[in-house]
Amino acid sequence: MAREVQITFDCADPAALAAFWAEALGYQVQGPPPGYASWEEALEAWGVPPEKRDSASAAVGDGPRLFFQKVPEGKSAKNRVHLDIRAAPGLQGDERMAALEKEADRLVGLGATRQHRHEPAPPLGAGHIVMTDPEGNEFCLD
Repeated sequence: MAREVQITFDCADPAALAAFWAEALGYQVQGPPPGYASWEEALEAWGVPPEKRDSASAAVGDGPRLFFQKVPEGKSAKNRVHLDIRAAPGLQGDERMAALEKEADRLVGLGATRQHRHEPAPPLGAGHIVMTDPEGNEFCLD
């Protein structure tokens, strides 16, 4: 039986975080359902009160759907699960780390924060960069 995977983020600003991850991964913010020109139009037609209309967003692309849901509490501890962005597949050594640095700079420009760099440690450690998204969720450039 086929399964689809969706990754859900609890967050304070679903639209902003969906836009960040869409840009980071080459995804798109999910558009409104067929028959509606915008999400605002769809939510109005469905009777969703204005104060609830910013409670969710999603990003879609060539991988799992990312769903962002508004929650009242902020992030309080390290993530137990995180995303790895495979930004340097097949590269090794200095070439790999240069590609990761270039992607880290791009993501910082989108609102991510760089945490620390792990140098290559052969044979098992290829090197990676730990970052956080605009709401503090950890992810790695791998």
